[in-house]
Amino acid sequence: MQNISFTQFNLNGFYVLGEWRPFLFIPYLLMFILAIVANSVLLYVIIANRALHSPMFVLIGLMAVVDLSAPFIFVPQMLLSFLFDWKGISLPGCLIQMFCLHYSESCQSTLLLCMALDRYFAICKPLFYHEHMQITNIIKFIIVPFIRNAILITTIVSLAARLTYCSNVIDHCFCEHMALVHLACGDTSINSMVGLLTAFLILIVDFFFIAVSYVIIFTSVLKSGSTHFKALNTCITHIIVIVFTITFALIAFLLYRIRNNFSPSSRVFLSTMYVLFPSCCNPIIYGLRTKEIRHHFLKLFKKINIRPL
Repeated sequence: MQNISFTQFNLNGFYVLGEWRPFLFIPYLLMFILAIVANSVLLYVIIANRALHSPMFVLIGLMAVVDLSAPFIFVPQMLLSFLFDWKGISLPGCLIQMFCLHYSESCQSTLLLCMALDRYFAICKPLFYHEHMQITNIIKFIIVPFIRNAILITTIVSLAARLTYCSNVIDHCFCEHMALVHLACGDTSINSMVGLLTAFLILIVDFFFIAVSYVIIFTSVLKSGSTHFKALNTCITHIIVIVFTITFALIAFLLYRIRNNFSPSSRVFLSTMYVLFPSCCNPIIYGLRTKEIRHHFLKLFKKINIRPL
């Protein structure tokens, strides 16, 4: 009997919750609103104030753009699924969603690497900071990793598009690579191998250079004495963001590749948090811990507060 390849799929995340599933609409809607509002305000504050047009804040602004766009890729459809049970998605739509989601995740990793590089020049090579961290140079630093990310993500999506699918029920709320590949007929070892290679060349390589940068930074600060400890404030902010991002990335990546006792709903929840949690928390962390952003945010808040009704 010849296998029939499905081209229409159902995103069936949290199906075990049954009649309680619609109640997930409320927490996910609140997180979606928080991510949109917080990143929009952060982006506005950076764009509206010339004092925040330095390389570090440009990178934070680009991170806000990524954090603003990522939830739009899957949350609206997920919310409709919770309320009206609209689970259907076509194979082309699934592949487009997969590319956009994984590419935005890879861009987040790349921007964290650029932030680490910015802090390296600011603290360890301050005399060369303006030479190396001009906007034109930042674009050069970013463009090559962004092209790398696009090529690798396009490769895994193209390989997934060539598979024959024997089932059309995706146990997820969005089209995650391995969640879709698990539905394929026959051998998918190439897809798994290329997926692992992509994770290594993006997440692991970026994290390695980030770690090396901060080791050099902290070594330099410790050798130079207490006068440079204030410069570590933004580094600590970045490290907090990195820890959250890498932790959720590794959990989401490993859940579909190693045997574990996590329930299907737990896997879906952790995968959605990988995208939503950083989008909600990054602008708050940067807003609270970065003095310049906090100052301009408070000025904006005061202006809004004193407007006549």
